Amino acid sequence: MTYQAPVKDMLFVLNHLAGLPQVAALPGFEEATPDTAQAVLEESAHFAAEVLAPLNHPADKAPSTWQDGAVTTAPGFKQAFRQYADAGWQGLSHPAEYGGQGLPGLIGSPCSEMLNAANLSFALCPLLTNGAIEALMTAGSPELRERFIGPMISGRWTGTMNLTEPQAGSDLAMVRTRAQPVGDGTYRLSGTKIFITYGEHDLAENILHLVLARLPDAPEGVKGISLFLVPKFLVNEDGSLGARNDVTCVSIEHKLGIKASPTCTLQFGDAGGALGYVVGQENRGLDAMFIMMNAARYAVGVQGIAIADRAYQHALAYAAERVQSRPVDGSSRDAVPIIQHPDVRRMLGTMRALTEAGRALAYVTAGHADLAHASPDADTRKRHLAIQEYLVPIVKGWCTEMSIDVASLGVQVHGGMGFIEETGAAQFYRDARILTIYEGTTAIQANDLVGRKTLRDGGAVARALLDAVRQTEADLQARTEPAAGRMLKPLREAREALASAVEFILANAAGNPNAVFGAAVPYLLLAGTTFAGWQMARALLASLDLQAEDPDFHNAKIATAQAFALHKLTQAPGLAAVVLGTAEYDVQP
Repeated sequence: MTYQAPVKDMLFVLNHLAGLPQVAALPGFEEATPDTAQAVLEESAHFAAEVLAPLNHPADKAPSTWQDGAVTTAPGFKQAFRQYADAGWQGLSHPAEYGGQGLPGLIGSPCSEMLNAANLSFALCPLLTNGAIEALMTAGSPELRERFIGPMISGRWTGTMNLTEPQAGSDLAMVRTRAQPVGDGTYRLSGTKIFITYGEHDLAENILHLVLARLPDAPEGVKGISLFLVPKFLVNEDGSLGARNDVTCVSIEHKLGIKASPTCTLQFGDAGGALGYVVGQENRGLDAMFIMMNAARYAVGVQGIAIADRAYQHALAYAAERVQSRPVDGSSRDAVPIIQHPDVRRMLGTMRALTEAGRALAYVTAGHADLAHASPDADTRKRHLAIQEYLVPIVKGWCTEMSIDVASLGVQVHGGMGFIEETGAAQFYRDARILTIYEGTTAIQANDLVGRKTLRDGGAVARALLDAVRQTEADLQARTEPAAGRMLKPLREAREALASAVEFILANAAGNPNAVFGAAVPYLLLAGTTFAGWQMARALLASLDLQAEDPDFHNAKIATAQAFALHKLTQAPGLAAVVLGTAEYDVQP
């Protein structure tokens, strides 16, 4: 079964939850109308289904290969990437002045979801390139921006992010890669970087590596790290390519999933030093790198939604065809498709509810990002930026954890056949497993949510969002439809549970930091469950108003929102109990 993008649901979320009309009213985004969004999404859906999805399973079986320092990507990837680049997809949300289309990230997010759902291994290359573009846009000098951004937007060149080293995983203070000033404004880098996604490939003519390294006189710790741009091929003044730089791919990893994405070990400086250019200020590299990391973290959250939707679609199609057992209600004397059995319906309904809730949460976050970027009023930009920054670790952490649950349910729906590689269900499960790890594990996202996003502002953003949830409860209370009533109680209890967790964190961080950070992941999962449920409640309210326009679609939205309330929101008080009780237990490893 191939992939069909849920364009109708995506457009519903854009228009009724994520604020596309408000974004389209911002300066520079006037062309981002609902009609434009629909046209872009439909074209993206066609490309995903017709070009990328058919390559996904074959590439898992015949992935990228390495030989003598060169990587050959899976069959069909090179041609697909050229189609992707030539159609302008890499520049969808980047500025027109550099060759992009200048559309808001809110329209780019569903296109990214489609790309990842169709072929997660392929999509990682554009994802990292987008991050490199964002880093240069924000921290690069005018010369670097002019020289390097355009070719990445056009798809002639791609970008990577080089943080991890054999001894320095999440602890970047331990980075040892060195950068020696040459004296002419350039630097010579030497060191080893591991786990570099698309660090070497044959999709484009050049690769731009953004590399964390230390200068000779740099202070110890994270305050002594600088960021450098190191091209695979040197770039001449006229933009043409010169000699090969001193950076080599010495191996690629053999992985559980995303097998077609080459994960490289790169060696810099074996022949005297790889030439690089500083990005931003010396010894302030993490400031610039976090721009790329935050963009990548949001994008990985979208990957979680994408793989969940792919797993759901696959399981749904299988359940509609697989005939097993008579129905428990006696409605047939013959065996029926398993989609008619109650527990299979429970699993599929849960998969759909989790996926649609994650989609709504991520797109709403993208809407806040656009408002933070383009609103003419400074106070408005500041307010939406604070909300976006609070939600990004939740989108990354909650949506990726959710994707593993959904992919696992997909295997379960298939039964024994789900454990067989030929059915395809296992690949989604394997591919999803990395998402909670790279670009910062769930614990790293949770620590960020506690430290930088809850404690730093004294819980101001968290409380403001909880007030917005309370307003949605009032809107549900005002309705007479039974569906609204069924949504109200679980949402209220989830909001109260999250509020208690926020206050616990604020009250105990100084006196008992081990307890607070020991509860960080449950706190993130609680926040994700609550705010995703809030978006499902808003979706339910919108569908109650729009029911007559498209009864089948909106009735399904109403039912899916209630499924989320029953199967997920009801778990919120238990998560809060874990957060509040952490200080009382001594957990033994």
